[in-house]
Amino acid sequence: MTQLDGELSPPFEIAEPAAWRGPIIFNSPHSGSVYPNEFLKASRIDLTALRRSEDSFMDELIGGLSERGFPVVRVNFPRSYVDVNREPYELDPRMFSGRLPSFANTRSMRVAGGLGTIPRVVGDGQEIYRERLRVDDALARIEALYKPYHRALRRLINKAHQAFGTVVVVDCHSMPSIGVSRDEPRRPDVVIGDRYGTSCAPLLPDMVEETMSRLGYSVGRNKPYAGGFITEHYGNPASGLHTIQLELNRAIYMDERRRERSARFAQVVADFAALAEALAAVPLGDLGPFQAAAE
Repeated sequence: MTQLDGELSPPFEIAEPAAWRGPIIFNSPHSGSVYPNEFLKASRIDLTALRRSEDSFMDELIGGLSERGFPVVRVNFPRSYVDVNREPYELDPRMFSGRLPSFANTRSMRVAGGLGTIPRVVGDGQEIYRERLRVDDALARIEALYKPYHRALRRLINKAHQAFGTVVVVDCHSMPSIGVSRDEPRRPDVVIGDRYGTSCAPLLPDMVEETMSRLGYSVGRNKPYAGGFITEHYGNPASGLHTIQLELNRAIYMDERRRERSARFAQVVADFAALAEALAAVPLGDLGPFQAAAE
């Protein structure tokens, strides 16, 4: 993996403040834009098409929050290369030459849609690869990129949990302004995902919705995005571990066709800062951990 070590160094970054404002961690797993050369050579589509899967500029929108006392995590490799918002081994057998390990999840809905840990397609459904990948190459990506990222995120979560007794991970994403299906209604400015109330205390999505609505955004919940692996895996409200996913409509802050920041970009940065402050103001005692009720 020396080639990856050179091109993707570092594969992810954590900007941790000297003094934390509260146990709020902002995470951008899908804004990575460093494409390894061997990946580009193996792709049947060009870089412009590959980049349609990026949550473009989301890492920049939240990047300044570390200076305000909130740790920020950003992934530098693209989700079309390795998607850290999946189980570690959601893999499509049709993509690979060789036998996948027996523990691979080959039957998930995400694998069926071509969007596993090593994606088969980009966001608009275009096939990525010219030919099948070697299983060993796919597993090497997971070992070199996916697992170190999750180990680092877990350490950061544990650090906050031990210091404050609770932690909130805000998993930040962006979505195309128009869905694939023409039957889909107009997408709101922000979609809050809490796995239908299972990944965090209810007061957190309520606080996000109230804050973003006050700032002039239209807000939806859990449709079309309820939260992926990160939201589900790290959320355990009964233990004081809360995760909430935010999907920001790209038309709000960028020109989607040209992939350029729009005039409103600076305002969205300021609004994320206001949201961070609102979350930090939530009393820690309201976030658990909670004792289970007696039978």
